[in-house]
Amino acid sequence: MLDTKFLQQLSRFSLIIRKRITSNYSGSKRSSSVGRGLTINDYRQYTRGDDIRMIDWKIFARTDELHIKQFEEEKCLTVHVILDKSASMSFGKKIKKFEYGAMMGLGFAYLAMKDNDKFEFSTFAEDLHTLRPRRGMSQLASTIDILNQIHVKGESNFIDSMRRYKKVLHGKSMVIVISDFLMDLDEIKEGLMRLGKNELKVIQILDREEIDMKIQGDVNLHDSESNKVLRTYISRRLREKYKHQLDDHTAGIHDLCDNLKADFHQIITDEQIFDSFFKVLKTV
Repeated sequence: MLDTKFLQQLSRFSLIIRKRITSNYSGSKRSSSVGRGLTINDYRQYTRGDDIRMIDWKIFARTDELHIKQFEEEKCLTVHVILDKSASMSFGKKIKKFEYGAMMGLGFAYLAMKDNDKFEFSTFAEDLHTLRPRRGMSQLASTIDILNQIHVKGESNFIDSMRRYKKVLHGKSMVIVISDFLMDLDEIKEGLMRLGKNELKVIQILDREEIDMKIQGDVNLHDSESNKVLRTYISRRLREKYKHQLDDHTAGIHDLCDNLKADFHQIITDEQIFDSFFKVLKTV
């Protein structure tokens, strides 16, 4: 079962996105043509930098608080969380990578909900499963229930999943992709490129044992996705070679994310979930 107690700790944070406003930008920001010939459908508290012409002075007279008129043309940000549920994500000693990634994704969904934005939560492996974007606690509770029932299995079909997901992206959104990314760099690059020019955050989830590689001697290595078994001898030299290859792989993901203007973060599952969130959000 997913531990969601940490969500309350996230109340101090807000999703901060780039303040560039364009005609096809989807976010909790004012349209460039607010206030003329549009119907008021909501209000929100005034914050520094808001257009003072949008203040509702009648509300101020009654409450002594400044509120801004919101119009139908204003759009809400949709936060898209795409979580890997392939078999490799079932690995983990204290906590499975999938469970940790699910909590990270739920954190983003919670923050979107707190900002009255929409979130859309999806999982992928050999197929792609997408929930319909909505607002509110009912959608968050439903998402938690579904994630608790998911069976982590199958191989990762990253390129096809991202190709299919591109069809649900309309306008500019925030997209968070969570996976161990233990796949070919070319596959990662092609998959991420299909997500377009969105606010893209790429989060790699790894277990500490995958980082340190402390096993040695005669072992049977089981590929959780292909079910192949390799009997081999792990020497000190082989462990060092593995660590170098993993470091090179991670550096490769970081470089391609830089080229795509995406944020990349590597998260280890023995880190406190709140600390991991802080690490990701402080660079937004």
